[in-house]
Amino acid sequence: MLLYFITCISFFLFLKSLLLKPLPSWATEMRLLPLLFCQELLSVKSVSKLFRNHFWLGFLCQIPARMSLMMRKSVNSRVENVEDSHDMSVLDLLPELALDCILERLPPPALCIMAGVCRSLRERCVSDHLWERHLKQKWGRVIGPAAYREWKWHVASKNVGGLKHGRQRGLMRFMSLHWPFPWMRPKVDANNNSSTKQNGFLTVDSAMHWYIALESGNFWFPAQVYNRENGHIGFMLSCYDAELSYDPRSDTFKARYPPHGRRADARESGIPWERLRAPPVDTSPHDLHISDCLNDLHPGDHIEIQWRRNKEFPYGWWYGVVGHLESCDGNESYCRCHSSDTVVLQFNHYTPGSRWRQTTVSRKDHREEGNEADGFYGGIRKIKSEAEIAIWKRLWPSEVLD
Repeated sequence: MLLYFITCISFFLFLKSLLLKPLPSWATEMRLLPLLFCQELLSVKSVSKLFRNHFWLGFLCQIPARMSLMMRKSVNSRVENVEDSHDMSVLDLLPELALDCILERLPPPALCIMAGVCRSLRERCVSDHLWERHLKQKWGRVIGPAAYREWKWHVASKNVGGLKHGRQRGLMRFMSLHWPFPWMRPKVDANNNSSTKQNGFLTVDSAMHWYIALESGNFWFPAQVYNRENGHIGFMLSCYDAELSYDPRSDTFKARYPPHGRRADARESGIPWERLRAPPVDTSPHDLHISDCLNDLHPGDHIEIQWRRNKEFPYGWWYGVVGHLESCDGNESYCRCHSSDTVVLQFNHYTPGSRWRQTTVSRKDHREEGNEADGFYGGIRKIKSEAEIAIWKRLWPSEVLD
C-alpha cells in the first residue's frame, strides 16, 4: 500500500504541475505523443497477458487509460491549438531534405495522418508534387489527356455552380470515412455551409483532390476497355472507349459504353485493371484518326485499326497485323509489299475464309473505307511497344472465331 500511495501522490503532483504551468507550443505537441501512445498500447492484447500476474504494474497501466477516456474529447482542441501556434516546433530541428524524403515515401493514407499533426506538415502533405507521384503510380496506366480535360471541365463547372460548398463537402465526407482524422472533417457554420479550418488547404484543382475523386469512385473519367462486355464474342481483340468509375471495395471498375445507334448505353462492372488502358491517341471515338504510319508499314508489323459497324456507331480499336499481297510468296528476300500502294491487314483470330479475316487499305489516300455489310475501317496506328503487343497476345481467344 505504501508503494501505491507514493506512486499516486507523485503522479497527481506531476499532473497538477502540467495543468498549472504554461508550456511552449513545442512542449504541447510533445505532450500529445504519450496520450496517443497509451491508446495504441492498451489496444494490444498482448499487454494484458504480459502484466496479468503483475498487479502493481497492471494497475499503473490503467491510469493512462482512464486519463485518455477523460481527455479524449480535448485531444482535437489541443491539435487545433498546436496548428494555430507560430512558435518553434520539433519539426524545425529536422532537416528539410530528410523531411521531404520521408514524406515522398509515405502512401496516401499515411500522408493524411501526417497532415493532421500540425499546420506546417499539412502544407507539405497536401502539396501537388507528392500527390502527382501517387497519381502517376496508381492511375498513370488509365489516365490520359482526355481524362485530364474532363477533370478540368468538371472542376470549372463545379466552381461556377458552387463547388466550395457542395462538391468539397462530399469529398471531405469521403475522406472522413476512409481516412478518419479530425482535421479532415469540415466545419459547419450557422448557415450550414461547409468549410475547412484552413482556407484552401485542399484546393479544388489540386492533385490530392483529383486523387481522392478517383479513389472514391465519384468521378467518371474516359478511358478504354479491352474485350468489352465481359469478353463478348463480337468484341474479341478490340478496345473501346468508355466512361469508368473505380470501386475501392473490390479494386475493380464500372464502365458505361457510348450508345450504339439507337441502343441504350451498355454497362459493365467488375472490370480488372488488366483490361484497361489510357487512350493511346487523343482522338474521339466518333472521329476518324489521321494515320501517320501508312508509309512505314511492312509485313509482320502489329497494328490497331478503327472499325465501326455503321455510321451511327463509335469507333473501336481492333488488333491485327500487316500481311503479304497475294502476288507475294512471303519470302523476305524478294518481298516488295512495303513498296506497294495497297496494304493488306490480317486479323488472324478469325478462321481463313471469314469475311473478317482480311481487308486492304490504300497507302496513299486512305480515309474511311467499307460498307454497311462489312462495317467501316478507319484510321491506323502502328504498335511499336512490345508491352502493348504482349497485352493483345494475352487476350487472344482460346478458339478461332468464325
